Amino acid sequence: MMDWFSDLFSQCQAWVYETLVQPVVFGLGYGNLLEDAFDATGWLLVGLLQITVMLVFIGALERLYPAEPVTDRRAVRVDILYTLIHRLGLFRLALFFAIDPLWDALSGEMRLAGIETFQLDALWPGVTDVAWVSFLVYLVVFDFANYWLHRAQHGFEWWWQLHALHHSQRQMTMWSDSRNHLLDDLIIDSAFVLLARLIGVPPGQFIALVAVSQLLENLQHANTKLWFGAVLERVLVSPRFHRLHHSIGFGHETDGRGTLGGHNFAVLFPVWDVLFGTASFELRWDPTGVRDQLIEEGGRDYGRGFWAQQWLGLKRLVRRTS
Repeated sequence: MMDWFSDLFSQCQAWVYETLVQPVVFGLGYGNLLEDAFDATGWLLVGLLQITVMLVFIGALERLYPAEPVTDRRAVRVDILYTLIHRLGLFRLALFFAIDPLWDALSGEMRLAGIETFQLDALWPGVTDVAWVSFLVYLVVFDFANYWLHRAQHGFEWWWQLHALHHSQRQMTMWSDSRNHLLDDLIIDSAFVLLARLIGVPPGQFIALVAVSQLLENLQHANTKLWFGAVLERVLVSPRFHRLHHSIGFGHETDGRGTLGGHNFAVLFPVWDVLFGTASFELRWDPTGVRDQLIEEGGRDYGRGFWAQQWLGLKRLVRRTS
């Protein structure tokens, strides 16, 4: 089944590339970027597939079992814009021109210095080099790194000033996963690109890892009163588990008075929260947002539109670091 899907995807990618993308790249005079354009076509198709799954399946859950009524449609529309920017390749295009050349240069310097890439899938020949096994191994490694990066976003005041934008959504839906400050995304994406290169993740596996992780994160942010039961709730992060992370005065605080910290940082597997003492399995669905947004706590403005949110995030960062 996996081979059939992989072959079908490759055929679609080749058709879209040869029919639509390649002529445009040639027409713009960027013939030297054909290989990169082919990779970008893959990311575009993955993004379209993700959006389709979101609309058909996760959207159905939101309609059938909503956690709360959606009263601020404008806030949700802004989150949709964030999702389109990320899933249709615009953010990756910016990374390609701004960051990828730096990573290529760094990789070259590492090879010249004799620093070899560690091939994680070669850890147990005959086992870890099996495609689905290596995928699971990479997924666990990435999720472990994601847990600590997420805790850092909440633990360092300067980083929280950026990450707070993600938590400022009072109407959390499946679109809210991509609601991040672009600088915050740049830091996280760069960390994972570097990690992927260090442990030898093949490009195809990397795309699959990102796609699966993002879809599960869309589900976790969904406006749905869904949990996985007493057992599975401890295996995979559910919408209830992650919504608690977004709860005002609880998810991103340690004492209910604004001190950074919080609960339920795991992105995919709650085991990290259990192991490191940050898990909460309380069965409740709280209002989401940041404490200082409340009128009685000062009514801080995080912005209503995309550019306002980005600008205010930079202002918070500058004030905190100056």
